[in-house]
Amino acid sequence: MSEKGMNLQCPSDTKMMPNCTWCQYFRTFLRDVAQGLFIITHSGLAMVGLTAASLVVALWLNPSWLHMTEGAVFNWLRERQVLLSWLPENTAERATAVKLETLTPSQAAVAQWLGRKYKVAPEPLAALVAEAYVLSKKSKLPPHLILAVMAIESNFHPFAQSQVGAQGLMQVMTDIHEKRYEDYGGRFAAFDPIANLRVGVAVLAEAIKIRDGSIEDGLKFYLGGYALTEDGGYVAKVLAEQELLNQVAAGKKVPTN
Repeated sequence: MSEKGMNLQCPSDTKMMPNCTWCQYFRTFLRDVAQGLFIITHSGLAMVGLTAASLVVALWLNPSWLHMTEGAVFNWLRERQVLLSWLPENTAERATAVKLETLTPSQAAVAQWLGRKYKVAPEPLAALVAEAYVLSKKSKLPPHLILAVMAIESNFHPFAQSQVGAQGLMQVMTDIHEKRYEDYGGRFAAFDPIANLRVGVAVLAEAIKIRDGSIEDGLKFYLGGYALTEDGGYVAKVLAEQELLNQVAAGKKVPTN
């Protein structure tokens, strides 16, 4: 090639040199970034593995932690409805039961006494006692009268049914008062303890109002309506049970037999 030709190519080569240098810098930058990401990722995975291994060892050494962790995971899965085909349903929230510690001392004493007398677990009774006190304020009926009616009517058996069709804790005539259960989902709510209690208290309060505010006459009306001529000692039993509950709530030792 002639000298003239070489001189013509040199400027073009000089112009390409900065571009080539920039390419080398860029490749070096990309290589450094890739190495950095690899190191970070590798270290991160190592940390995850180390944390997981430490967690497994800790749970193995402390079974109570493992139990708590399993419960937390199951609750998380239940809340998100994951794997419902095999995961047991959590029915604890539907249970009519509360801890005795949530009641006042007098209410807790009543629940425990009723539990011993009627051979019923105190926690479900605690829920009923608490609800009876709430309904007492709304209905203006004594709470222990409400509890006494439940005791005499069903012995606190939520699925009890009489020969004439009275059902549940308060032995409400479901066929007659079916509309009262509509707000609770229908007639089968008669077997839900709280729904039956609320409907029964409403019926009892209305019966007492119909009988000019007389508790005795209201109880008779609650038992058999206008057609009732003889209560068979029902009113006396309810009032006697109410008095016993008053004594228990007052801190007196009352036998259960």
